[in-house]
Amino acid sequence: MDGPSGFPSADPAEIPSAPRPAVTGTLYGVGMGPGDPDYLTVRAVRVLERAHHLVHFCKAGRRGNARTIADAVVRDAAREWPLPYPYTTELHPEDPTYVAALAGFYDEAAKDLAAVLEAGRDVAILSEGDPFFYGSFMHLWRRLKDRFPVEVVPGVTGMSGCWTRAGTPITWGDDVLTVLPATLPHATLVARLSSTDAAVVMKLGRHLPKVRAALTEAGLIDRAVYVERGTMAGESVTPLSQKPDDRAPYFSMVLVPGEGRRP
Repeated sequence: MDGPSGFPSADPAEIPSAPRPAVTGTLYGVGMGPGDPDYLTVRAVRVLERAHHLVHFCKAGRRGNARTIADAVVRDAAREWPLPYPYTTELHPEDPTYVAALAGFYDEAAKDLAAVLEAGRDVAILSEGDPFFYGSFMHLWRRLKDRFPVEVVPGVTGMSGCWTRAGTPITWGDDVLTVLPATLPHATLVARLSSTDAAVVMKLGRHLPKVRAALTEAGLIDRAVYVERGTMAGESVTPLSQKPDDRAPYFSMVLVPGEGRRP
């Protein structure tokens, strides 16, 4: 039997159906802000409310701070998925054992998350501050981004929360801001601090004495502001020159505000 164009009509039963695209879950990197849940974005709240799994990095036996922030929005333990780090401060980040353990940790976590995403379930990885700013999320993103839909929800960074709560504008006019990890060698810190207008020094911990010495050598100690647990319970803000000890928890940083052009 011919079709309208004169060509033979095919039996519909003989026409192969087009392959249907696989439906997978979406990987979300959710910026949880600096600590105070009032700084969560509307988009972050919407993702937290609907994601099938709420993944958070943590120290073994503890809840991650990002997950604690989420308590203001969700209290659903059934969706909670902790990822305990194999190491936190026990080894130096450049120790080969540390590097190998972290690589294996991220590989295994990515494999587990891929299985859930392939089943069509959405995964939200909770990230303190912003997911693309020193975030552990990036290591999973790098391993999964070419296989699954991804949405990164930006968040208020920890440093933004700290300079806001300290009442310290960080840049004026044409000031250049440099963000430094305190893990850098002393000489590198001095060089970087000496060549910038404003600075944020993160990842303090046991490196605070080195940072204090570098700021002194760079002539910036009198401008340096120490902020501990900015926007969180137990917040503390003080000039670094007046801090009487060298203790600094994970959630702390030093701000060096710029002194640039002001109309």
